[in-house]
Amino acid sequence: MTISVREQLARIRERTEELIPEEELARKLSRSVATGAPLRVKMGFDPSAPDIHLGHAVGLRKLRAFQELGHLVVLIVGDYTGMVGDPSGRSDTRPRLSLDQVQANAKTYLEQFFKIVDESRSEVRWNGEWFKTMTFMEVMALAGRVTVARMLERDDFEKRYRDGHPISVHEFFYPLMQGYDSVAVQADVEVGGTDQKFNLLMGRTMQEHYGQEPQVILTVPILEGLDGVQRMSKSLGNYVGISEPPGEMFGKVMSLPDTMIERFYDLAAGATPRELAEVKERLAAPGTNPRDVKAALAARLVRTYHSQAAAEAAREEFDRVFRHKEAPAEMPEFALQAEDGGLGIVAALAAAGLVKSNGEARRMIRQRAVRVDGERVEDEALVLPPRPEPYQLQVGKRAWARVRVEPA
Repeated sequence: MTISVREQLARIRERTEELIPEEELARKLSRSVATGAPLRVKMGFDPSAPDIHLGHAVGLRKLRAFQELGHLVVLIVGDYTGMVGDPSGRSDTRPRLSLDQVQANAKTYLEQFFKIVDESRSEVRWNGEWFKTMTFMEVMALAGRVTVARMLERDDFEKRYRDGHPISVHEFFYPLMQGYDSVAVQADVEVGGTDQKFNLLMGRTMQEHYGQEPQVILTVPILEGLDGVQRMSKSLGNYVGISEPPGEMFGKVMSLPDTMIERFYDLAAGATPRELAEVKERLAAPGTNPRDVKAALAARLVRTYHSQAAAEAAREEFDRVFRHKEAPAEMPEFALQAEDGGLGIVAALAAAGLVKSNGEARRMIRQRAVRVDGERVEDEALVLPPRPEPYQLQVGKRAWARVRVEPA
C-alpha cells in the first residue's frame, strides 16, 4: 500500500526541529511514490564509547519512522570520523581515539541499533570504506572545497577562536568527512541532532560539488540527561544506556527531576499526543505523586528495551529497595583479605567498585552516604574485622555490594 506524500510529511514532521528545505523533501517523496524507489535516509554514529543511550534513540526512532513509510535507512559507522572526533558543541579539542579503540566500541553498536531500527530495511556502511583508499591529493581536493571562513561560521569554532582556545587543523576535516559520507552513499535525507546542523549542511555542499542532488536535512531535538540541564552524554555521566540492565535503567529514570517527566515521555518513550495529554493531566491532578508517573515511564522504557517481565521485576525491586528500604535481592559479592586484623572501609568500598577512588570513598563518608549493614558510617578510619558472613555495603541509594573479609 502506497502512503501519500501528505501523510508521509505529516509523520516525518513529528518530533522534528527543522526540515531544510521541506519543499525539496516533498519533491523527493513525490518521485519516490511515482517510481516506487525508496529514499536513502542517512544517519551517522561515531563509536566514541561502547554504548548508545536514550539521547541517540531520538534520532534512531526517526529512522524507524522513515522505514515504516517504506524508505531505506543507511547507517554510517564512523570508524574514520571517530578517530578525528566531532567538534560539535566542544569548547576544546576532543581527545583522539585509535582505530583499535573505535573498532572495539563499534562492536556493540550494531546490536543496539537494531533494538530500534529494522535491520531488514537498513544498509550499514563504515566510512573507512572510502576514506582509507583516498590518496593525499584526493584529501587535498576535499579540503579545497570549503574555506576557513566558512568553517569559522560554526558557533563552536567561532567561539573557541574568539576566546583564544586552540583549534586543531584536523578538526576542520570532521564536517568535510561527514559531508563526503553523504556523497559516498548518495543520501537523499540525513538525520541528526540540532547540534549537527553545520555538519548536515556540509553534506548538501559536498553533494553539489560532486554533481549530486543535495540531501534534505532533518534535525531532531537534543534530549537532556538525568540532571535535566545538560545534554545526555556518557562523558557527563547523566545518561541511560539502552542496553543497561533493567534494574539500572529503571533506577536511573526514577532519579529524573519531576520537571523532565513530560519531555522524557515525549522524546525518550515516543508517547503519542493523546498519551502526552494524559500524562500532563495526571501530573496536574490534585493528589498525584509524580513518582508514580515516573515509575510508569521507567517501566515503559524497560519494557521497550528488554521485556514486560523485566519491567515488572525492575519495578518490584525498586519498590522493595527504595520504598520499603530493604536491601536488593541480588548484589555483587567480593571476598577480600584482611590486613593487620581487618579491612579499612575506604579500601573495601574501592575494591568492591562502589567508588572510583579512595578519595571518593572518603568524600562519600563525609557526606554521610555510606552504610555498613544498614548503619551509617561516619569514621573514615573504620576497620571491618574478618567474620564468616559478608558485610553489606551501601553507597548512596543505588550502589550495593556484599564484602566477605577473610583472615590474612
